[in-house]
Amino acid sequence: MDQVTTGNRAGRREWLGLAVLALPLLLVSMDVSVLYFAVPFIGRALHPSSTQQLWILDMYGFVLAGLLITMGALGDRIGRRRLLLIGAVAFGGASVLAAYATGAAMLIGARALLGLGGATLMPSTLGLLRAMFRDDRQRARVLTAWTGAMTAGIGLGPVVSGILLEHFWWGSIFLVNLPAMALLLVLGPVLLPESRTPAERRTHGFDLLGSLLSLGAVLPVVYGVKELAGNGFEPLPAVGIVLGLAVGAVFVRRQLVHPGALLDMSLFRRRAFSAPLLVNLLAMVAMVGISVFTTQYLESVLGLSPLAGALWSLAPTVVVGGCAPLAAVLAARFHAASVIALGFLVAAAGFAAMTLAQVHSGVWVILIGAGLEAGGLVMVMSLITGMVLGAAPEERAGSAAAVLESATEFGGALGMALLGALGTAVYRSGVLGALPAGLAPAARTAAEQTMGGAQAVAAALPGGVGDEVLAAARQAFVQGLHAAAIGGAVLMVAAAALAVLLLRRGAAPTRLSVPAAAPRAPESAHRATVGG
Repeated sequence: MDQVTTGNRAGRREWLGLAVLALPLLLVSMDVSVLYFAVPFIGRALHPSSTQQLWILDMYGFVLAGLLITMGALGDRIGRRRLLLIGAVAFGGASVLAAYATGAAMLIGARALLGLGGATLMPSTLGLLRAMFRDDRQRARVLTAWTGAMTAGIGLGPVVSGILLEHFWWGSIFLVNLPAMALLLVLGPVLLPESRTPAERRTHGFDLLGSLLSLGAVLPVVYGVKELAGNGFEPLPAVGIVLGLAVGAVFVRRQLVHPGALLDMSLFRRRAFSAPLLVNLLAMVAMVGISVFTTQYLESVLGLSPLAGALWSLAPTVVVGGCAPLAAVLAARFHAASVIALGFLVAAAGFAAMTLAQVHSGVWVILIGAGLEAGGLVMVMSLITGMVLGAAPEERAGSAAAVLESATEFGGALGMALLGALGTAVYRSGVLGALPAGLAPAARTAAEQTMGGAQAVAAALPGGVGDEVLAAARQAFVQGLHAAAIGGAVLMVAAAALAVLLLRRGAAPTRLSVPAAAPRAPESAHRATVGG
């Protein structure tokens, strides 16, 4: 007999709707990493400059981060299902443009449109899930599936890319989006309910200037942090961060006084909202900050091919996939803050295990460490999502989801900057005195900058000298990996203590709804806070 919706419990239609919503989530997270293997193929086909190549890689993430707040507020206003379907059309169309790009500039523009489509899909997905699943236990299971789809997408991106590039041309990595977007457009109107802020609470027009300010705040900061992480201190990225922070201050001021504000700033005064955001940011700092080192270790130190490295990196997902359900089970018996702290400590153990990796270690050493780290952080993120959305009024679900995703983007950028800078500094210090004497100054400088530079130098040198350069670089890289892992372990222990300190004081929801014991503030109170 078919299950039907009774009371607050979702029925078969809602669970099928969840499967439909997992499609855009999977693809949006895949598109963050799907280009990793395709860069050489794109280089041979489109001949981008080094600057254009960087923009091809980064444009998607920059636009996605910059428009999340705008699209979250827009979905609250015009309807989250409507925005989701509009985003599916945009994402599909941009995928076709990217696949058949005839030049680097066209591909950069298509990647920007993909970021625009992704920004509409992410907050709409979480906002709709809140409206569809009102039973606390069902919502815990939904968050498990949501976290699993996001994690799977990031991990599958390089693998799908590698398999497609083995058999088809580089544009095929974008066309894989089309069947899923078509399915979303067909099934979305049937299975997904419309969800938006009630009309009586939408008494002011959309804040277009606020939208531009949010874009002007986020883009320079994310760009600056990523550039500093990759290239060390340079004036332009530093100016970008300062400029972005200044525009961000103007944006916050506008949100406090504008009657049609994109963000309800009163949310940030709630510990139940702001504390989980901070904890989530720390989780992303660790997850993204170390991933650069583990990927390079597999390929540059152990000598695996990119596809083999990506396939090996999927091995821990069997364990990681069970961590989100485990977190939900534990949170039903213990305080959510305690389970989150446990997740951070598991991640710290994973970082500690990474310090055992050596130049000639078996692949299992780094995979065990990476599996523990990822599993612990998946436990954290699966519970944090419910806390953040549960602290926001239902009519602000899209905006709250957008803030969570923006914090995730910032956390990733900070992770690359902090752990990346630490590991790079140790690498440069270690390789400095280990390179063979007699290298040309330009070759020595290139080898001292990055592991990739050392590999390029080694390939151009006679066998014996090239082997010396490569051995020195690999040993220095492992030292940098150890430093980043130690930094990550310390950060995770501190995050565990912070989670207990901050999250135990507020409500301990593992659900997406506002607790019944905490009445929602009247709209007049929200308007007084935001100036309207």
